[in-house]
Amino acid sequence: MSRRLLIITGLSGSGKSTAARILEDQGFFVVDNLPFVMLPDFIQRAQEGLRETTDVAVVIDVRNRGFLADYRVTLDQLKSSDCEVEILFFEASDDALLRRYSETRRSHPLAADETVQAGIERERQLLHSLRDEATRIVDSSNLNTRLMRDLLLKYLGGNMGSPLIVNLESFGYRYGVPPAADLVFDVRFLPNPHYIEELRPLTGMDQTLRDYVLSQDACRDFRRHLDQMLAFLLPHYREEGKSYLTIAIGCTGGRHRSVSIVEALHASFPDPQVNLRINHRDVAKG
Repeated sequence: MSRRLLIITGLSGSGKSTAARILEDQGFFVVDNLPFVMLPDFIQRAQEGLRETTDVAVVIDVRNRGFLADYRVTLDQLKSSDCEVEILFFEASDDALLRRYSETRRSHPLAADETVQAGIERERQLLHSLRDEATRIVDSSNLNTRLMRDLLLKYLGGNMGSPLIVNLESFGYRYGVPPAADLVFDVRFLPNPHYIEELRPLTGMDQTLRDYVLSQDACRDFRRHLDQMLAFLLPHYREEGKSYLTIAIGCTGGRHRSVSIVEALHASFPDPQVNLRINHRDVAKG
């Protein structure tokens, strides 16, 4: 299987860094500002050190002064390797680029002693021949991050990337709410097994206690509503490009009710297309 190599290049300020972050979220190994002449050696090392299924994206532009002098030789070397080489050339209108530089107050890499407009014009001239080599030209003039992500996913095949990673975490309110939680659910409304002598030493990892918690009518209703809410939310999180989602479920001590529900949620999560992780933060406390 040949490894996919995307060379991200184009005009400064046209969205190359944004594209690199999107590709990284999709499972690409991304390197920014690698000297072009080092690319064949880097790819050889990547063949040895990365999994065969890991594709590579490299951002190369005029920050690498002189890379245009020998890029054709380097491209020929890459195309003779076991890589599927593609060049994504990013550009934008002068108005869009000028606006972005004005908003960010960054200096253009070719405009140290002249205006930004002059730097843009020089860069267009320098990159003209490389633009002709491009597999795909992306005009980002009217693209926000979401639209660029949609465009790149469509270009990559639509089904690229790792699934949404969902962290299921139980916790005890007496120890504080997990700071990284995106969604927090309080299950202290359920009957507390702590007050049942034979259940108190157990945790939600034990089937006996879990059966007690999950058999409550209120718990069944809660699980039904939670599944409906997640089935609604998760597709929208994906559309917004979210890569990680932490769902925290808390009870008083983080040993009984919250652990039981997280275990049940893990066993029958309403969306099979996610990568589930589980953490019982406070189960060993108390």
